[in-house]
Amino acid sequence: MRLALLLLLVTVNCELDIKLPADILSDLVERPEGNSFSYNLAEGEVGEEEEEYEYEINYDWKIDQFQEINSTLGKCGKEIPQLDVSKMKAPHQIRLSYTGKATEMAITWTTNGVTEHEQVNYGPVETDLNYTSTSISHQYKWRYDQEAGDWYYTSGFIHEALMINLIPGMIHYYQIESNGMKSDIIKFVAAPAEGSNTPVSFLHVGDVGTFGTSVMVTNDMMKRMKEKQFHGMIHCGDISYANKYDGERPEDKNNKTFAEQKVWDTWGQMVEPVGSKMAYMAVPGNHELDIWDSTNENGTIYAKRFIMPGNERYFSFSVGMVHFVAVSTDESIDAESTQGQWFKNVLTEVNKNRDKWPWLVVFQHRPIYNSNKIHGNWTGKNTPQYSGPDLPPFKGWKEHYESLLVEHGVDIVLNGHVHHYERTWPVRNRDETVKSYKNVKYPVHITCGHGGQSLYKFVPKTDKEDSYNETLPLFVAARSNSLWGHCELEFYNRTTVKHAMYVMGEDTPREEHVAVITKSSGALPVSLFNFYLIVIATSFVLI
Repeated sequence: MRLALLLLLVTVNCELDIKLPADILSDLVERPEGNSFSYNLAEGEVGEEEEEYEYEINYDWKIDQFQEINSTLGKCGKEIPQLDVSKMKAPHQIRLSYTGKATEMAITWTTNGVTEHEQVNYGPVETDLNYTSTSISHQYKWRYDQEAGDWYYTSGFIHEALMINLIPGMIHYYQIESNGMKSDIIKFVAAPAEGSNTPVSFLHVGDVGTFGTSVMVTNDMMKRMKEKQFHGMIHCGDISYANKYDGERPEDKNNKTFAEQKVWDTWGQMVEPVGSKMAYMAVPGNHELDIWDSTNENGTIYAKRFIMPGNERYFSFSVGMVHFVAVSTDESIDAESTQGQWFKNVLTEVNKNRDKWPWLVVFQHRPIYNSNKIHGNWTGKNTPQYSGPDLPPFKGWKEHYESLLVEHGVDIVLNGHVHHYERTWPVRNRDETVKSYKNVKYPVHITCGHGGQSLYKFVPKTDKEDSYNETLPLFVAARSNSLWGHCELEFYNRTTVKHAMYVMGEDTPREEHVAVITKSSGALPVSLFNFYLIVIATSFVLI
């Protein structure tokens, strides 16, 4: 619905730009309750003359320049200074995302005010941005303080627009005009056409936050972007950790806890050098969706700050020869559930066109394969380490989900949640492992949950007991619980993909963190292959 509204606001040429009158524009803004709302400037800014606000993130800092990072214990330390969104007039927190069409790219940004002239100009020629898309804008309030008679937090104005008529696989440029200011002209590459043989490259992270380690991992990705062109980013949940500001949860007088929303603004600005230049595709984790772990956000803030396809919790999209499917691990996925039915239908449709999408990648938050003692393997039920209320389990994760992956020929499953790096061999049913990446038949599961948050190096409350058992499970090909970093996937062609994990601060991946995965060209999923064998055999008998 939101993308459809954005599409209505697109104009094809700057000369046809829509000038929205103030009364119409104000209706496009999500109004908080009450009458103390102005669509001109964020609250506290009307009519005020202030010095220009500067906010800087020190991407080039080393580990000893950030507060309280402890590599020995795997502790991420303090969060970086938080951004004050009410003082940020210029477009910031700029982030792109795919819609599911190679000719489109959604975009969001934030300012501390909104005017009649909110748009993004774009095109394939840097000096001729002849397409224009007008944005919709909304703002939200968080945590009403009864004693003060005011809201604890008021967001900036979050703007959303849709760029259409893109040329698949081609470089494009855009510039935002918003709140009386312009952004730099920024470059990105549109998704290759569905089924094309264009190589596809993606970054992959999970469990990031706004810590010094988060900044350093982001900086590593920024360096990699100077070396090659990436099509997108996959973020497997636990995004900003707004619920755990400086390790604590703010409480009101009734001991009800609330997430710290300025952490979202800081995270959005921290990843802007990445998200403004490629599609930043995220799936929510427990710290976005779980009512306890998100400290009452319960998915609402994720929905306000991200533009994803579908219902934004689970969705799918294609980039050239790769089809990506996102699933939400914080809801059921059994055959009777809405997500379960949707997931099976998507996989079925993709398999009707595997000549178009030879690579099928699923990404989610919680992994079903995990050798770390913390969290265990996701079966739909939280482990004893979870400190929230005892909730009924989410159905289908233990007895149904993996069979769908194998049956429909899913090649790779990307995860976060467990704060370490782990890569499995091709595996199914836990013990059926093939210790080779040549001509794979079963999914390879990759957990990249070491993007910034404290590592799961030791069992909680001990700082002594290693989180790994001495005996390596059969399914594990590589793992590390003592290193922060990010992952990459490079689909060379229809039969070969390279995975690499880059340790934080290192320019090249270590040999043990690289895997080249191959598959047969046009190979059918195992279940479908067996089905056709049965059909052929039956036909032979009848003859």
